Amino acid sequence: MAPRRSTIFLGTVAGLSLGLAGMLLHAAAQERGARQALARKGALVRQLHLTDLCLCTEASYTRHPSMTDFPTPFQDAPMSFEHFPTGAVIQPPPHLVTRHGAHD
Repeated sequence: MAPRRSTIFLGTVAGLSLGLAGMLLHAAAQERGARQALARKGALVRQLHLTDLCLCTEASYTRHPSMTDFPTPFQDAPMSFEHFPTGAVIQPPPHLVTRHGAHD
């Protein structure tokens, strides 16, 4: 004898509900562990007095845009093209773009 459609539906809903509950419990356990790791990393940052966030890992001048020199992206050759995609997204710091000695 074949099970009724309602039995199949309710069994599917019950199985999916158990799966959802399992995922929520797993996420709660992972969040607890992640909070502890974040607290340890925060303490390390305070202890080492780290200042800048590493935004990109491609090139030195895109890791910390505030700490770069203007010609650094062109260190291979003065007329070379930008070969890291991040250089097209991150603008140079304002103090490097303004002209020194220019009056408004």
